[in-house]
Amino acid sequence: MLRSLKSAAFATITFLLLMPASVYGQSDTYEVFAIKFAGTDKQFYEAEWASGGGKDVPVPISFMFWLLKGKNGRNILVDAGFMPEKVKEEEFFKIAGYIRPDSALLKLGVKPGDVSDIILSHPHWDHLGGVTLFPNATLWMQKADFDGFVGTAWQKDGRKGGFAQSDVRTVIDLNLAGKLSLIAGDNKEILPGVTVFTGSKHTYDSQYVMVSNGKEKVVIASDNIWIYYSLDHLTPPSPGGTTDPQGYVDAMKRMKSLVSDPKYILPGHDSRVFEKFPEAAPGVAAIR
Repeated sequence: MLRSLKSAAFATITFLLLMPASVYGQSDTYEVFAIKFAGTDKQFYEAEWASGGGKDVPVPISFMFWLLKGKNGRNILVDAGFMPEKVKEEEFFKIAGYIRPDSALLKLGVKPGDVSDIILSHPHWDHLGGVTLFPNATLWMQKADFDGFVGTAWQKDGRKGGFAQSDVRTVIDLNLAGKLSLIAGDNKEILPGVTVFTGSKHTYDSQYVMVSNGKEKVVIASDNIWIYYSLDHLTPPSPGGTTDPQGYVDAMKRMKSLVSDPKYILPGHDSRVFEKFPEAAPGVAAIR
């Protein structure tokens, strides 16, 4: 009996050692998708989004969020889009072609109730406002961003640009309901195979996300890089895009060290991401 148990244990260990890494670690890998849910009828130029960019060089702008579809059954969003009825900035951006984020997600066969987690890169209106569309999701947010968003920003001389009061109430309600998870700091694996990093200071402590798609590491920068110009030239955003321009540049350098090819670093508003990767559905790019 003892001999047979030892033989079985040896066979199991041998199987695990010989198992391909792609299979052994597949629960930590994700299909990664960029999902466009709105565009703009306003013509923007590089200089409006990146320091040193051309004042007469057009840049195509989109509003997007990202889906991490896990082998482990999790459907994780990075950011959640916005609801236009809550957006006073809509007139400035001349929002066009809007699709409600939960409807845009259906293109990939994922229902709103299937979303298990939402990783919030930062609490600006265009990234947070759609969180209530996903009733079963836990919201993940940097603690320093939470403290600034619900507290410091609304004090005298506080930095509240891009923040919506209705979103503050939403985040507080999620916290009261036990559906908010606060992250304390940089380089944290918060879910299997999902690691977040800080340093760009787009808001009080904005974060970006790294995952594996099974072949490549992918960094979802969100607004820690607005457009490709900043990434290509290692230049900070236009004034107002960060409180720490050097930290923003250092974060991009770090992102480049995390991936095999800068192609797999995804900025937050540059429509050209949908030209660089294959189409999975209209307005959806498969990051592979």
